[in-house]
Amino acid sequence: KGPFLVSAPLSTIINWEREFEMWAPDFYVVTYTGDKDSRAIIRENEFTFDDPIKTGKKAFKLRREATIKFHVLLTSYELVTIDQTALKSIDWACLVVDEAHRLKNNQSKFFRRLNDYKIDYKLLLTGTPLQNNLLELMSLLNFIMPSMFSSSTIQLSKMFSMKSHEEQSSFERDRISQAKLIMKPFILRRVKSEVLKQLPSKEEMVEFCPMSEKQKALYEALLKKLKSTTNGEKRELCNVMMQLRKMANHPLLHRQYYTTEKLQAMSKLMLKEPTHIDANAALIQEDMEVMSDFELHRLCQQYFSISSYQLDNNLLLDSGKFLHLKELLASLKSRGDRVVLFSQFTMMLDIVEVLLKHLDHRYVRLDGSTPIAERIVLIDEYNTDPDIFLFLLSTRAGGLGINLTSANVVILHDIDCNPYNDKQAEDRCHRVGQTRTVKVIKLISQGSIEDGILQLGNKKLKLEQDMTAADQGGEGTVPEDIASLLKASLGL
Repeated sequence: KGPFLVSAPLSTIINWEREFEMWAPDFYVVTYTGDKDSRAIIRENEFTFDDPIKTGKKAFKLRREATIKFHVLLTSYELVTIDQTALKSIDWACLVVDEAHRLKNNQSKFFRRLNDYKIDYKLLLTGTPLQNNLLELMSLLNFIMPSMFSSSTIQLSKMFSMKSHEEQSSFERDRISQAKLIMKPFILRRVKSEVLKQLPSKEEMVEFCPMSEKQKALYEALLKKLKSTTNGEKRELCNVMMQLRKMANHPLLHRQYYTTEKLQAMSKLMLKEPTHIDANAALIQEDMEVMSDFELHRLCQQYFSISSYQLDNNLLLDSGKFLHLKELLASLKSRGDRVVLFSQFTMMLDIVEVLLKHLDHRYVRLDGSTPIAERIVLIDEYNTDPDIFLFLLSTRAGGLGINLTSANVVILHDIDCNPYNDKQAEDRCHRVGQTRTVKVIKLISQGSIEDGILQLGNKKLKLEQDMTAADQGGEGTVPEDIASLLKASLGL
């Protein structure tokens, strides 16, 4: 009878609508998304058969005796928090959280707000219940059964939070065994190999790309600079890692070709533009100094007065991964393969677009800025037009709730520090409906920080395998945190 609450990433809501239409056509499903005005109209007309207590943009509680109109309410994580006043006043028969690893932090606002809802039954859907450490798994169990786990939170935290060291390997194994026993009654695990026996296999390969000469020199110069300036603070280390990752992928994600002298000249020329006649050249230069080379290149394309400062094509295409991609894409296209390419950085996708136009490959693109309604159009276009060779996606926006089974090759241009985000991305192609073997190709800049990120990711995946494998011994250990990787990379 319901009512049922489904909370999911915004990008997957359309898929949920389609699935309900196919499998439960008699259900009255309301999609609760949009701006304040849209949501106010939905609350007023779709929540209850009774007159609402109040109308307006602000979400108010429903009357206790109100008869709920819908069977299912589909909404995003964010609105569970923003409109909690109205949603919390409903007695929910069941809650379904899609991509439920969002609840891995029991101190997050989403976890705490949702925990206050009145819910009879909770179902968490996730392919990655454990991403970094065992505490995240305990957080999910605590959410499902707070009466059983919340009183033991401190003890469980102590049990599962100790860092990994060689001399603790025996303790680590015991710890993993304990966690498996605790979670066993609460987890139903569906493995592709067991439930989708007709699904073609997935082949994974890592391809190490030597950096171009200029890129390698710039990377080593950056590494030397960071070694001499870093103070070892965790926040600083995260910034160091991001700088090294960017250089390992493409030099234009930094600024070195547009020198201070060039920016000074460009900022003065900008005063000739009708939009900048009354501007201050010093302030323009100040804005330019925080931009990357590629951002400045695009600025030069936008304004005629500085168009002569555009970068040459040889600089735009100068990266080790691009050299490898040229040959790889040509080979894949000749075999009739279709490709989905993921990157962590939207600006990296911008530069990849330059490469694809240069190589005359047809493509479509989706990232976090793509409107939800437009996303489904792009996906349908790619799935129905075999002449579109490539689909460019940002890992975060395109890694969830998207079906791209018309492609059979996944290229991870740059890997995520969390390997489960990459796994989610791979499964856009390796899923029900796929008829060909799926190839997953990870591009790693040789001799860079990405080597270490790959190793760290493999250790995290090993922990998940140990946790979910049958009890056959040979348990692994919990991986070290990312700061250790960075300190080793910088020789600290």
